[in-house]
Amino acid sequence: MAIPVIGLFVYPNINPFHFSIPHIIFNIKVEDKPLFELKIFSIDGQPVKTEQSMIIIPDGGIELIKSFDLVIIPGWDDFNHKPEESLIEGLNHAYQKGIKIVGLCYGTYALAYSGLLKNKKAATHWMAEQDFSERFPDIKLDQDALYVEDQRIITSAGTGAALDCCLYLVREMYNAQIANKVSRVMVIPPHREGGQAQFIEQPIANSSQDAQINALLDFLRKNLAQHHGIETLAEQTHMTRRTFTRHFKKATGMTLVEWLNNERIRYSCELLETTKLSIEKIAELSGFNNTVLFRKNFRQTYGISPNAWRKAFGIGGEDNQLSI
Repeated sequence: MAIPVIGLFVYPNINPFHFSIPHIIFNIKVEDKPLFELKIFSIDGQPVKTEQSMIIIPDGGIELIKSFDLVIIPGWDDFNHKPEESLIEGLNHAYQKGIKIVGLCYGTYALAYSGLLKNKKAATHWMAEQDFSERFPDIKLDQDALYVEDQRIITSAGTGAALDCCLYLVREMYNAQIANKVSRVMVIPPHREGGQAQFIEQPIANSSQDAQINALLDFLRKNLAQHHGIETLAEQTHMTRRTFTRHFKKATGMTLVEWLNNERIRYSCELLETTKLSIEKIAELSGFNNTVLFRKNFRQTYGISPNAWRKAFGIGGEDNQLSI
């Protein structure tokens, strides 16, 4: 039985790491037997220079695309770079033949420019979400997914998510057992919990031009563990409840409850990452009434549990695994 043939596209100034992830995954052998036949192709079949001055020698040019079972575009060099017409035609012809097309990380741009993602769901790195949505409003961008498949088009989030996506492809073309063996070779989990939300930077809100509100925000950040009611805070700032509510929303863009929840979750992340305090103690210090409410809010924000966050980003690794 013939093994699947994978076509890995290379282009000038390609990031070597973007290239290396699918190159490694689809070259792995299980019990000394190859799972895939990997072919590297470029526009014209000529050697390609990466952004780090490495040279990649392809097996051929666009003409190879018709022989693949799956085509991968690993990353992309420039948001403004529309693919060469020969690549666009090749990708569309391959898709019409029933071949699966994959865009890893910014490789989603190449597929979007090619028209393959129109009215489909897609994923890309969270840093490109605003730009991508403005350029391609007819594509349904999933802002949290690690990878998405829609009608034989698969796209993934950032570079690390390319590993998740490639393992997914192995699982789809073979089975979970084979994918698990590949994950063990790579020393990575066969499936990661949560989406991109856990990696997106959540900066502290900028100060406003309202001096009274700024002073209040500083006070609240230092006293997150306390209960704060609108009436009490309005009195503290010498405002009526209605005036306080209006000023707070104008200054922060959020209601008091939304702002406090955001700051409490942010502070809990800091404690999870830098201390070995129990989940119960972190919930208390962050200002949540109980651990059930804390876990619920945390999962709604990041898509994973506080304990999973600690395991991923905490100072003690496996030593920090607490019961949840």
